[in-house]
Amino acid sequence: MVRRDVPARWPRRVFGRGSDPDPRFSLANERTFLAWIRTSLALVAAGVALEAVNLPMVPGMRRAAAIVLILLGAAAPAQAWFGWTRTEIALRLGRSLPPPLLVVPVGAGLTLVAVLLLLGLVR
Repeated sequence: MVRRDVPARWPRRVFGRGSDPDPRFSLANERTFLAWIRTSLALVAAGVALEAVNLPMVPGMRRAAAIVLILLGAAAPAQAWFGWTRTEIALRLGRSLPPPLLVVPVGAGLTLVAVLLLLGLVR
């Protein structure tokens, strides 16, 4: 339910609901958003660095690992945005916090990167 009596804040679909939570919770939610953005930057930088550095390993494995890192880095801002939105709505409505959407894909992707790097270094 969207409230009409509150000043317009963007995004309206988030701030038009419920009531303002304790500012500490909203600020923690923003810090989590920024942590996902930092994670995104680190993943993209790691993918670029992996291709830029001439490691003594199978080039196909190195390239595949770099691509996985960059793809994960491209997906992390989506997690940041949707996670922030879902959490802020839950806080405003007094509901349980939603789980992060990309934790399992990021974990699986990083495991894949580690396996690719290990196989590329061993061969």
